[in-house]
Amino acid sequence: MAIKKIPAARLEPGMFIHDLNCGWMDHPFLSTRFKLASAQDARKIAETGIREVYIDTALGLDVADAPTDAEVKRAIEGELQQVAEEAATVPRASTHEELSRARKVHSEANLIMRSIMHDVRLGRQVQVERMEPIVDKMASSILRNSGAILSLARIKSKDEYTFQHSVGVSALLIAFCRGLGLDDDTLRQAGIGGMVHDVGKMQTPDGILNKPGKLTDDEFSVMRHHVVASREILEVTPNISQTALEVAAQHHERYDGSGYPNRLKGDGISRIGQMAAIIDVYDAITSDRVYHKGMAPTEALRKLFEWSKFHFNPELVHAFARVVGIYPVGALVRLESERLAVVVEQRESSMLQPLLRVVFDAKRNHYLKLEDVDLSRPMGRGGADRIVGHESPEKWQIDPMKFL
Repeated sequence: MAIKKIPAARLEPGMFIHDLNCGWMDHPFLSTRFKLASAQDARKIAETGIREVYIDTALGLDVADAPTDAEVKRAIEGELQQVAEEAATVPRASTHEELSRARKVHSEANLIMRSIMHDVRLGRQVQVERMEPIVDKMASSILRNSGAILSLARIKSKDEYTFQHSVGVSALLIAFCRGLGLDDDTLRQAGIGGMVHDVGKMQTPDGILNKPGKLTDDEFSVMRHHVVASREILEVTPNISQTALEVAAQHHERYDGSGYPNRLKGDGISRIGQMAAIIDVYDAITSDRVYHKGMAPTEALRKLFEWSKFHFNPELVHAFARVVGIYPVGALVRLESERLAVVVEQRESSMLQPLLRVVFDAKRNHYLKLEDVDLSRPMGRGGADRIVGHESPEKWQIDPMKFL
């Protein structure tokens, strides 16, 4: 089997689509793997804004000069390596110290967001002043140790995804703004924008919003309308800022003009809108849903790097990787020694050398006595191992949060 990547413009009937190479909400097809039956299907893929796809040459037609998935992966790894070798942001408080505070803040943010979404569903106005104190608390937690609240934001309940996703986007936007050195007011307004960016979904019928399978073309159009609905709701919201409005109105626009609702392109999308687009996709593809399994954060970053060729501002994708880390706090990783460890904290020397908590022996399949390993330290001083990749917590039935 040879998996190759080709431009969508080169698709022909008889090719077997192995991967549509986009987020699940960016296409209306019932499956991401199917044989292309007609030129009409090829046109439909291109019209959706998909620019490159992976084909399986063992099950369909080949393209001789197309790169294999292994070649594509090697090129992306090179880019990630460059970013990873840069210094990480060192937290002011340890993850252990910050986690209990972050849990309270995260829980409060979810309660507020659930209430706001409920109000919108009943036709009530969004109250910006209700969100300001919790956004400030999230910003303070992120300043002390961004890994604590961002690791919590990745945990979502499938039936409460919509408002939990809003809190996740808000936290990530605050951290992104902080990483770019933006001022406190921009941080606050961006955080509010993240909280309310999907309020228009409260006008989407439940049958579509929570459908446990792929959407029909008509349902897909209805779902996409949530961006317009969000903007209309917020335009009549007292005290809403332009920054928050741009987050809501532009988070589905794409750098190459293939997004929606207005097909804005390049710098026609505000900088905060470009940032929100990256974060919305990252949070969505790392989350478990009824109809798809979330990716590991490191794998999601690889996808953002790949898609930044067309869909995102590459400079901002690189900056975002520096903010969340190649191996974020709470990620489960495999070491060269065949042990599994949870990422506990970033280290200043390199994003590839975090502080880890070793928890499991993958070779002998049993838990280990907990041991902290600081990869930034030399051999004999708590270092002397290396991350070789990320692992699925579900595969090993390990809950990383228990070890933070």
